[in-house]
Amino acid sequence: MTENGVDSSPRCDSSETVVGDSGTPKTASKLCKDFKNSLKLQQDARNAAGDSPYQPRPPSLPRTWKGRKVGIPVETVRARRLRSSQESLSDPVGSSTDSLKEDQAVSPTVGLALAPASPLKSDPIVGSAASSGPSVFRKRGGSLSECDHRPTSQQQKEDSPELRVRSARMRLSPLQFTVPLPPLQQNLVSTALRAANRIDKDLLDYGARSGQRLHRNLSESRLLDDALSDSVSVNSMRSTSSVLSPIKPQDVRNRSFLEGGGLGSGALLGVEELTRYFPDRRLGLYIVTWNMQGEKGLPSNLDDLLLPADSEFAQDFYIIGVQEGCPDRREWDTRLQETLGPHYVMLYAASHGVLYLTAFIRRDLIWFCSEVEHATVTTRIISQIKTKGAVGIALTFFGTSFLFITSHFTSGDAKVYERILDYNKIVEALALPKGLPDTNPYRSTSSDVTTRFDQVFWFGDFNFRLGHDRAAVESIMERAAGGNMAALLAHDQLSKEMKDGSIFKGFQEARIQFLPTYKFDIGSDIYDTTAKQRTPSYTDRILFRTRYVDDIHVLKYTSCSSIKTSDHRPVVGVFHVKLKAGRDTIPLGAGQFDRVLYLEGIKRRSTRELKMREAMKNQSSVCAIS
Repeated sequence: MTENGVDSSPRCDSSETVVGDSGTPKTASKLCKDFKNSLKLQQDARNAAGDSPYQPRPPSLPRTWKGRKVGIPVETVRARRLRSSQESLSDPVGSSTDSLKEDQAVSPTVGLALAPASPLKSDPIVGSAASSGPSVFRKRGGSLSECDHRPTSQQQKEDSPELRVRSARMRLSPLQFTVPLPPLQQNLVSTALRAANRIDKDLLDYGARSGQRLHRNLSESRLLDDALSDSVSVNSMRSTSSVLSPIKPQDVRNRSFLEGGGLGSGALLGVEELTRYFPDRRLGLYIVTWNMQGEKGLPSNLDDLLLPADSEFAQDFYIIGVQEGCPDRREWDTRLQETLGPHYVMLYAASHGVLYLTAFIRRDLIWFCSEVEHATVTTRIISQIKTKGAVGIALTFFGTSFLFITSHFTSGDAKVYERILDYNKIVEALALPKGLPDTNPYRSTSSDVTTRFDQVFWFGDFNFRLGHDRAAVESIMERAAGGNMAALLAHDQLSKEMKDGSIFKGFQEARIQFLPTYKFDIGSDIYDTTAKQRTPSYTDRILFRTRYVDDIHVLKYTSCSSIKTSDHRPVVGVFHVKLKAGRDTIPLGAGQFDRVLYLEGIKRRSTRELKMREAMKNQSSVCAIS
């Protein structure tokens, strides 16, 4: 039969034979005749059923097999290996095995499982024919058009019934894993990423992921897991990189954070806020005491005094006490602000004659500090200039109360008793606290101001000397190795009186590993060469007292040998102090600080840096010209 000029009837060659099911050979002409009869019966059946004439045609008989030997058993044909390049295991249009089974059902008289050939291009419904067509006639990924345009020799080779028989018998074994698969983790975030992005436990989204109920806010209410915010800023506060938490309007109506409430839960100074800013409950204190000897000239640079190079971190508080200070106290405070820079603000400054006491705090911690109170005591009434006495400032930070005292006791090698009297007068007459509540009134006594606070630091020029002649003291200093000053401290008057309990009751001092700080010739490291030949002594000291054991940890206790504008060397102490949570009942400082001093110090700092850059630029220009 001819359609569109193409002969679609199977070609039959009587000279070739094939093997039937019974093993007897049949001529190709007889096979072709039987196949035509079968096709005719199928066409009649479809016409009787009313099928559309556009249904795909039955597969045509494959072309003659050239070079095939007659009489080869079917078992031998099935035993031949199928080349992997001719096999299509993932054909999208159907399985070659299914197509062979369909052909066997349609043509039971044919001895071989003959697969249908590819459909013609002229077929109106290509998709239907392709769905039932075999995949062995096309290479993997090939199209029907590519199959039609292949060379005749290649197509004959690929359309061989031998290949069809082999593919019909092909079975794939299931995929087996040699080792068990690893369990799937619920959290797909890597450990390094979780460590690099530390999440604040106080944040809402963290609590939702961990399944823990969140119990914190700046107010008494709780943030619910389904709480919604209508502000971009509030969403930012709930992110993993923010330390702020959203505040509800009802909380703003009900609470006044300036006066505070009676509840510790949800308070500004409560446990939640303390955990957020101080997870280890430790506050850093940097304390300096220095007798300036009333010199008008100040050191050109105070970095070595406040920001030494061997310190890894700056501290939270800087408390500086000065005895016999310079005439211009405002200039001294400005120099301190210039040195500490914009990260710190001056919380408070108090003076008593030439005794100066200044407190600086980190700018972002000022909101957790109470109002600051101060008091003074004079120990030498007949003197017109207040050079001897004490000045103290008191404050509460979170729930821990602090007292800082700087003092100047009576001078003289043998006046130990007078110095004890100065101490007793100060602890009895220093009227602190005034408006601040006592954090533990059960441990306080009315006769000792140092018992009314949790943490007390007392520093200054106590004027206690080494009770030994100068030659012997210098000989001991020469033999001292590795900072071991125990031989010198055996003659220290203050250490002896503290051991006897006559002064500084309940106070401690860190281990001294530096040389005596008094008395030097100004501008040198040589001890007193004047006619008085004063014995080197530890007159400048820093002592501390705590209500609770081990609340104060000493990090550093040394002298600053680079400051030589006075006959005293400054003494520096760095401490870590344990904090506790508090209530908002204390009068808060409301973020107050000396703004005028702050601006002046930053202006000087900027001017200094600009001058240094200009000097370096001019120096480089001169070098280039030369």
